Amino acid sequence: MTKKRKAAKASRKKTSRTRLSAALSAKQTPKQRVAMLAQAPLAVCESDTNMQAVLGVLRNTAEPTEVRLAAMDTMATAAFSVVAFEPCRNDYIAALREMSQDPSPEIRESALGLLAGEKDGFAQKKLLEGLKSPEKALVRPEKALQLLGYDVHAESYAVARDIVENPPSDTARREALRLLSADARSAPLFEKLLRDKNEKREIRQISASALQALNPTKLQDHARALLLDDSDYDDIRATSLEAIEQFGDPAHVAKDSDLLQSVERLSTTAPPKYKKGAKHFLSKYTR
Repeated sequence: MTKKRKAAKASRKKTSRTRLSAALSAKQTPKQRVAMLAQAPLAVCESDTNMQAVLGVLRNTAEPTEVRLAAMDTMATAAFSVVAFEPCRNDYIAALREMSQDPSPEIRESALGLLAGEKDGFAQKKLLEGLKSPEKALVRPEKALQLLGYDVHAESYAVARDIVENPPSDTARREALRLLSADARSAPLFEKLLRDKNEKREIRQISASALQALNPTKLQDHARALLLDDSDYDDIRATSLEAIEQFGDPAHVAKDSDLLQSVERLSTTAPPKYKKGAKHFLSKYTR
């Protein structure tokens, strides 16, 4: 490292220390402290004193929530410097686990989000516990499902399937399906939902996209029937069109007059973003 780069690095660290010192002072406004904490990650793990001071802000429920969140964000930023942060990592993880049960919903959600990003077993256990027993939930069910997606295990899929069948809310059901979109065993569920015209449009579209990833052959099995139904949603028919184009037998598709007529109607009646795909399909199979 050149002298110039060393000097620049030393200057950044000094600025970080100054910002951290100011951020820890109650003389500053919450807005000022948040701004200074954002500029202080280099100083967080420079000494145990600094680390404990930041942790003190985070743990202090009398501090403004925005300042506590900023302290958490500053530690998370510092954690990106894996080697430099290693001496502080145990304290950091322990504090996040503690904050995952904080009285503040925002603090709990942020802490669990960071722990989920670390693929922390404690966080996974708490999230699953809250989904199984709502009275123990630390975050909203839809948020818990999102966070479980960082490191999915078989138990997460089982809980998600239960939520699809007995959802606490429409939002939670959607998130459960998104989580299951990586579970090959859930392909039959997505087939059932896709073909059920009583299901909400978004649920059917999620199911079509999931099937396309999990079992494109199965999606293709349903795609022709969906395309022939002019009363079905344009986006679902467009996804079906993609499945046939990608995985269908070209010779067979080119001879399917009913299918081609349906695509022709789609190319004239659908919104512009779907017309383009339909016209491309026709140009490929009606030469």
